[in-house]
Amino acid sequence: MMSTINDVSRLSGVSKATVSRVLSGSRGVKEASRLAVLKAVGELNYRPNVIAQSLLSQSTGCIGVICAQENINQTTGYLYALEKHLSQNQKHLLLRFANNKADVIRAFEELTCGLCDDVLIIGARFPLNISHENLVLVDCMDVDTGNCIQFDYAFAAETACNYLIKQGRRQIALINPDSRGCLEQVLFGYKLALENNFLPFNRNLVVTDTSSSSVAVQVLLNNSTALKFNALLVADEQEAQRVITQLQAFNKSVPGDVMVFSLAGSLNLPGIPPIPAIEYSMDAMAARIVAWLNEKTKSVLGSYVLRGDLIVANSPMRK
Repeated sequence: MMSTINDVSRLSGVSKATVSRVLSGSRGVKEASRLAVLKAVGELNYRPNVIAQSLLSQSTGCIGVICAQENINQTTGYLYALEKHLSQNQKHLLLRFANNKADVIRAFEELTCGLCDDVLIIGARFPLNISHENLVLVDCMDVDTGNCIQFDYAFAAETACNYLIKQGRRQIALINPDSRGCLEQVLFGYKLALENNFLPFNRNLVVTDTSSSSVAVQVLLNNSTALKFNALLVADEQEAQRVITQLQAFNKSVPGDVMVFSLAGSLNLPGIPPIPAIEYSMDAMAARIVAWLNEKTKSVLGSYVLRGDLIVANSPMRK
């Protein structure tokens, strides 16, 4: 039989109103009463009635999350970090997946019809043009208004090139089909690093107008002026896995002949050599979002830029 708020009240020796204030995190409760309530909750394994609470507080306690990206590894990282921080703040995650604009808008309209207090859209690689005071866009394409968290891909590309150049890799190729919506940033960081290291920009080493990373690598390998590239920047760890297999098929060793660098997420798979990478702290991102959700009546998230860390052989090099 499930415990009720009456059971908690009797065991803790305080009123139901005090129990409610403790469970809602309200201030003005004596420390002794708070500890008694928490002890009773633990002993009774009491779970608040979320529906009843939402009716009283005019809040669902739910945060909608719409995942609109294909990288399952990064999606898992997002969801794990968000669930941890939301649960620590007595909030619940309501998940939807969408892979095109129509599906995202449909999911958003559903979640904002009384199901959730706020909605996060993660990783959309297509323009959304959605504006809502309770919406946060995370690593989405073409964001110029509203609350958003963007990854600093220019800084990532610059950091990657600087690292590769220090390793003696001066012929750095870049493949970045613009499906991620961050090509302009990546190119800016790439060119800036070359300029700062007094290296010329070789257009033949940059392939961005192809449908996939596999096609881009093939273009590089077929281009006689780019045959000597000894480093390769790719969008993420999934792309890295694909291109490493492809390079090995052409008898190019990794990292011996070509050092592959992932601009978003490290690669740790059997049979695949460890590669340097930029990793973004999902934990820091989730903490920032939850902090804003808790304080949004007092502040505005605005546009927040998250920088990644250089990871070499599974060891972060903080900047």
